[in-house]
Parts: sequence; structure tokens; C-alpha cells
Amino acid sequence: METTIESLTISRIYRRLVPLLFVLLIINYLDRVNIGFAALRMNQDLGFSASVFGLGAGIFFIGYAVFEVPSNIMLHRFGARIWISRIMITWGLVSAGLAFVHTQTSFFILRFLLGVAEAGFIPGVVAYLAYWFPVRYRSRANAGVIMATAIASAIGSPVSGLLMRALDGSHGIAGWRWMLLLEAAPAVVLGLFVLVWLTDRPERATWLPSEQRNWLVTELASEASKLTKTASLPFLKIAMMPRVWSLSALFVCFLTAFYGVLLWLPQIVKHMGTMSDVQVGFVTALPFCCAAISMYLVARHSDRVGERRLHIAVCMTIGGFALLACAFVSQPVIGLALLCIAAGGIWGCLAVFWTLTGEFLTGAAVAIGIALINTIGQVGGLLGPWVVGVIKDLTGNFSVALVVLAIAAFLAALIAFLMPDRGAPAPASNALQPDLIQ
Repeated sequence: METTIESLTISRIYRRLVPLLFVLLIINYLDRVNIGFAALRMNQDLGFSASVFGLGAGIFFIGYAVFEVPSNIMLHRFGARIWISRIMITWGLVSAGLAFVHTQTSFFILRFLLGVAEAGFIPGVVAYLAYWFPVRYRSRANAGVIMATAIASAIGSPVSGLLMRALDGSHGIAGWRWMLLLEAAPAVVLGLFVLVWLTDRPERATWLPSEQRNWLVTELASEASKLTKTASLPFLKIAMMPRVWSLSALFVCFLTAFYGVLLWLPQIVKHMGTMSDVQVGFVTALPFCCAAISMYLVARHSDRVGERRLHIAVCMTIGGFALLACAFVSQPVIGLALLCIAAGGIWGCLAVFWTLTGEFLTGAAVAIGIALINTIGQVGGLLGPWVVGVIKDLTGNFSVALVVLAIAAFLAALIAFLMPDRGAPAPASNALQPDLIQ
């Protein structure tokens, strides 16, 4: 009977929460990274050098980092429903404003403000999932949502290319401006829908039958009791935990490689051969399709065996070697294949990483710890795109930049490998894996 209740409960929660959060993250990443596709035309129209674009792309992460921890504290205080809605509406409005930039200054300011508006969204979603899923299901739940980061780019690249071509010159407005404006609108609409659909805590889930709700509350309380000493830790105590700093260092290296690839991929692909913007969009989608598949499979295997660190280390090592090899390849087809492998390696461990962050804290400390790790990690989000732009200006190509990104991936792998275990969760038995998660 217990097994039946567990399976039915997890399946119901998954169906209720994960599809919506998945869509929200698609919109989130589309608004965050479509500037990389807009750059195919925007840089020329506005006279931006690679260094200027790289700095503007990366400055987002300064605003994001500064307001990350306060945002997650507010999420815990006001509830995910209200706070996620606020984040989405404000980022949608700021993202739409990017369609009207004309100078470097306005570009930098709006990218910074977009980071401020989005601060706390992804770690907030991860913390929210920790409120609903027992640890043994959390990596797959995270993957079910976070794989949207890859899907957003896979879908967004061709869609952005088509919008830029189809609307270019309409009413005297450049296609890249139309693209930024139209892709910002769903964030505002879905931000309002969140107020209706999300439930802050399992105790308030009237859409769960009482026996399932009681089982979930009891199960989560049992897990939390093992970490009860961390539930009310003050910020400074959390900030001084060695685990927080080791995960933060790992995430800095990870995001350096992650965003260095993500925000420059359309231009890297276009540099490989003569292609139109639409062709670049469809070709660029391939690495992200590989990334989504890898993220799902790695997270599923990680939950099954109850291991996290080595999954991250292996994935980042594979991604690093693929980027390193890509730097010395001149054939476009081989280069694209290596980019697919690199994306699969780097994106593959993202959901597993976020599971690691929620396995040593509970209560409000989860939201604070995840936000703090993500805040420090944004240094990599700034460095990755900026360094690629500077190197591109100096060398005229992406080869040296890819080597630098590969080194960042190797460092992330090394940190994950050397990190001590904290008691891996027991793997979920196959009998308890709901069909929607499998």
C-alpha cells in the first residue's frame, strides 16, 4: 500500500508542477540567451565589437548575482507562487526593452537590469522542487525542469532565425528588434498564470488526495528531521560552510564553460562556414538537442545509483575534451559533432549539480544556500562570454577561446572529483519510479 501511495503521489506532483516549470524555464532561457542570436545582426547595426557584446552579454550576471540571495529569501518569505510571478513579469518587461537599444550604454544598462529582474528564478525553482520531491526523486525532477535550458536554445535558435528574417524591415524595424520584443511577451502572460496554478507548499495542495498529501508531508518531514540543525542557520553560518564554497568554485568553472558556449554558439557555428541566419538557427539547435537528451539520461542514472559527484566529473571531462578538440578542427561537420558532444557533456550534469546543492540543507537554509552558490557562480557567467569576446577580438577566431573554455570544464571536473561525499541518498527502486519520470 505504501509503495502504491508513493508512486501515485510522485506521479501526480510531477504532472502538476514539472510541465509548467519546464515551460517557464524555456521562456526564461529564451529571454536570457536570445541576445546571442540577435548579435548576428545587432552587432553590425549598432557597431558593437566582439568585446562590447561579450561584456554586455556577461554584465547580466552582475545584476543577477547581486540580487540572487535577497530574491531567494523573499521567495521563502512570500511563497513561490507570488515571487516567481513577480520575477517573470518584471523580466518580460525589461527583456522587451532590449528591443529598443541604440547605444552601448543602454545595452549594458538593460542587460544589467535583466539580471536584476531574473535574479533568484532558477535557484528559486530548484528550491521549490526541494519542497515537493523527496531526495531520491529530486535529480530527475530537476532534470525534467532544467533540461528546458537546452530545449529553449534548440527551439529558440531556429525560431529566432525565422523571426529575424520574416519580420526584418517590417514597419521600418530591424528583424532582431522584433525577435527580442515578441519573445519577451510570453514571460508576462505566464507570470500571471503562475498565480493561479502554483501551490506554495504540500500542506496546501488541495489537488492531492488527503492520503497522498499526508504521505508526502510525512516523508519530507522525515528527511528534513535528519538535517534539522541546518534549517535555521543564519546567513553567515551558511556562507562559511566549506561545502558551499566548494560547490561555488565548481559552479564558477562550470558557468564559465556553459555560458561561453551558450551565448557564442550561433557565432561560432557561423564562423565554421557560409550560412544564412536561418541555417545557423537550425544547425545550432543540434548541440542543444544532444544536451537535453544527455541531461535526462545522466540525471536518471544518477538517481538510480544514488551518486552525484562522479557524474559531474565525468560529464565535464567529456565536455572539456570535446571543446579542446574542436579548437583544432577545421572541418565544419567534425566541428559540429564535437560541439554536440561538448554540449552533451556540459549540460548533462546540470540537474545533478542542483541536486547536490539541496542534499545538505533544509528549510529556509535550502533557498539561501542555493542562492549563495548560484550568486558566486555567476562570476563564471560574466567571465565566460566576456573572455570569449576579448580573445575573438585579439585573434580573429574562436580557437584559443575554446581552449580556455575547455580548461574551465576540466577545473570543474577536478573540483567535483576531489569533493568529499556527504552521504549519497539511497537510490530509488525501479518499482517506485513513476512512469512520467522514467
